[in-house]
Amino acid sequence: MPGFSKILIANRGEIACRIQRTAQALGYRTVAVFSDADADALHVHMADEAVHIGPAPVQQSYLNIPAIIDAARRTGADAIHPGYGFLSENPGFALACQHAGITFIGPSPEAIELMGSKRLSKIAMIAAGVPCILGYQGAEQDDVTLTREAERIGYPLMIKASAGGGGRGMRLVHTASDLLAQIRTARSEALHGFGSDELILEQALIDPRHVEVQLFGDQHGNLIYLGERDCSIQRRHQKVIEEAPCPVMTVELRQAMGEAALKAGRAVNYVGAGTVEFLLDARGQFYFLEMNTRLQVEHPVTELITGLDLVAWQLAVAEGQPLPLRQEQVQLNGHAMEVRLYAEDPARDFLPQTGRITAWEPATQSGVRIDHGLIEGQSISPFYDPLLGKLIAHGATREEARRKLLRAVQDSVLLGVQSNQRVLANLLDHPQFISGEFSTGFIPRNFADHSCLRPQVPSDAELAIAAALFYQASAQVHPASLAGWRNNASVPLHYRLGLEDQAWSVELNAMPGEVYRIQIASRSLELKIIECDGHWATLVIDGVRTRHAYRLEAGQLCLFTRPGSLRLTDRTQALVSSQVSISSGTLKAPMDGAIVDVLVSEGSVVSKGQLLVVLEAMKMEHPLKSGIDGVLKRLQVRVGDQVKNRQILLEVE
Repeated sequence: MPGFSKILIANRGEIACRIQRTAQALGYRTVAVFSDADADALHVHMADEAVHIGPAPVQQSYLNIPAIIDAARRTGADAIHPGYGFLSENPGFALACQHAGITFIGPSPEAIELMGSKRLSKIAMIAAGVPCILGYQGAEQDDVTLTREAERIGYPLMIKASAGGGGRGMRLVHTASDLLAQIRTARSEALHGFGSDELILEQALIDPRHVEVQLFGDQHGNLIYLGERDCSIQRRHQKVIEEAPCPVMTVELRQAMGEAALKAGRAVNYVGAGTVEFLLDARGQFYFLEMNTRLQVEHPVTELITGLDLVAWQLAVAEGQPLPLRQEQVQLNGHAMEVRLYAEDPARDFLPQTGRITAWEPATQSGVRIDHGLIEGQSISPFYDPLLGKLIAHGATREEARRKLLRAVQDSVLLGVQSNQRVLANLLDHPQFISGEFSTGFIPRNFADHSCLRPQVPSDAELAIAAALFYQASAQVHPASLAGWRNNASVPLHYRLGLEDQAWSVELNAMPGEVYRIQIASRSLELKIIECDGHWATLVIDGVRTRHAYRLEAGQLCLFTRPGSLRLTDRTQALVSSQVSISSGTLKAPMDGAIVDVLVSEGSVVSKGQLLVVLEAMKMEHPLKSGIDGVLKRLQVRVGDQVKNRQILLEVE
């Protein structure tokens, strides 16, 4: 098969950047594609050429097959790498590449189509002798059939969208009385998210481990596996931490799971990178879950323990080269662990966040790799998945890898958008996670009401730092008017510092030599500024020297707190205004997005907790409910409207 010289990456964000690094290092030219929202993104800057393919919504850009094929034609790209997500598991896209004479860097359209259907793939796996969970994967999809099959399977059971992934269209049902309502919800999510409302039912395994095997096949019939990854730390079926090898793996179990994965791959003549996912119960029994016919988000942990570049393997296989290793030559060394950094607010039920990144300084340390697609100043839009990047660590032992990763999470500076950094640090530092004895139920069981899921309250030291930095900024702007404060310790300056609906009083006395005596309630602190350049502040607080990243503009301070950040506002001069309580009748958009459903009309009587509007943002639907009982007096949106964060949607009186 002829080789190729120029690769178009039909993706965005961290995976587009990661593919480009390998492709360019191997001498290939690269082409990026971008939407309106990504015109200044990192993957665009990295590429040799870039082509605009449409507006921000994915249907008009990253899912627009004709536009992507045309971009390849216009730039002379003779290969396309789909990354993960978007069109990576779309058989029609792989076929369109074939018809255009472009090498698709992935498996055959037939393999993608079969394994992309949970229903058809499970039928094929049963025929191939791969262990499968008891369930229903038939073509009849009416409520009567599904109800009858649910009774046969027994409760609890899982409803799954046949074409789905990422936890969408998936519901756990404990009793028969909940079945039909959950089927309707799963169908709706599946149809909206994947274009198919086909479902399967499966017996629910309670608290299994989620273990997946990395497969690789070439065009010469060779197929091997590259060890396994444990992806059990999940929230709502979305992976949060991945590691390799699995902490409870044995040599015998690895071989059994690997051979089962090979059976799955051979059943579809698999070529390229693929992953067979299994559920592993406490008895050591494992069952086929699904096969992903693409590179996985978590592929770096396999790369770190094998010393291999899986993207380089993908390119070589797509060119017709044989696999560079035989099964017996695969070696696993040490331990690797990865976390996914998301733009989301854990204190608001992990609501995806939008906004401008004012600072991004990923940690740099030995044994740590950070895959991302971020540039300071870029905006995080509501149109795409909120994944910002991945932090990965490798060590000689699991504990060394965990310790390195925890430090990297704590030290990576991200300001401007809320993230899950505090949650990641607490997960990595939890005793049960450290022990390695956990299951998919770890987060629901241990983090249902953890302090990292509540709004962060600034410490006295952080309030003191904020007051000093606000004072510094004012002194630079108005040095003459503030000169007296600096040399007169007997006259304190009073600050009112706010964070969302809370505020704190801080008393500051400025002393010579940039020393400040600060009073917060009953506590007194002494703070000295050693250096302060608008990006980092080196401080001594009560004799302890620390260093903090920060950005201060327009009366707002973003302060990095290791890990995570605080956004504090100087409200000293603001008029006291009544705060809108959580039970307010004014419903505002929690983020930028699109209105996909309005369930009420003006004049409707509504009750507290009633679903009023559904907002779609970052590939997820977000139900918005009434905070009070009352009557809907004003409705200001309709289905299809694009709304901004904090925009008023309706008012209940």
